[in-house]
Amino acid sequence: MHRSELGRESSQIPISEKVYWEDSSGTLKQKGDTLMQDDEIIALYWQRDENAIQETEQKYGRYLSKIAYNILSDIEDSKECVNDAYLKAWNTIPPHKPGALAAYLGKITRELAIDIFRTKNRKKRQASQYAISLSELEECVSETASTEQDADLHLLAEAINSYLSSLSREVRITFVGRYYYMDSIKEIAAYQGMSEPKVKSMLYRTRQGLKIYLQQEGFDL
Repeated sequence: MHRSELGRESSQIPISEKVYWEDSSGTLKQKGDTLMQDDEIIALYWQRDENAIQETEQKYGRYLSKIAYNILSDIEDSKECVNDAYLKAWNTIPPHKPGALAAYLGKITRELAIDIFRTKNRKKRQASQYAISLSELEECVSETASTEQDADLHLLAEAINSYLSSLSREVRITFVGRYYYMDSIKEIAAYQGMSEPKVKSMLYRTRQGLKIYLQQEGFDL
């Protein structure tokens, strides 16, 4: 599925829940009146007020940095990626007026980070959570093409989202945390309040279920 499709499709279920994971344990959380509301930040973008970037960084900087680092495993590359994300947000708001600013910014950051990762690792993948999670998903897609190529198929994106919608909230959050946000097993265990073996077992069962579902939907695996 295309990266933008994965971001949009997967976010229909748990992305708003995921936003609030970025707290003291690495998850995001509202801080009362110290942070602007999303509609106020978006209004700054539409007014072409450069304070929009500052307010975005204050509210979502840690959240976006974590997304970038999980993919790139490099602090400097992650900083560059997040800065590029702020610039892209500035250049796309307006005309866009995101309904969920966190999801919008997260999708931009993820796509930029993946582009950087691909450029720097065309011949050999480094040991980032992105590379590891891709290797796990290879059992659910065609062996004759790369996971990235298969992930560009819109129909596959729709099928995966349909499969996720049939799962429990706990399983959805775990699956999307691993394969959209590239969270480590340890991180998922922490914010889900379960053991690492349970997370691994849940992900394995979900991948197996996804494989069966895709085969039933007519995908050639």
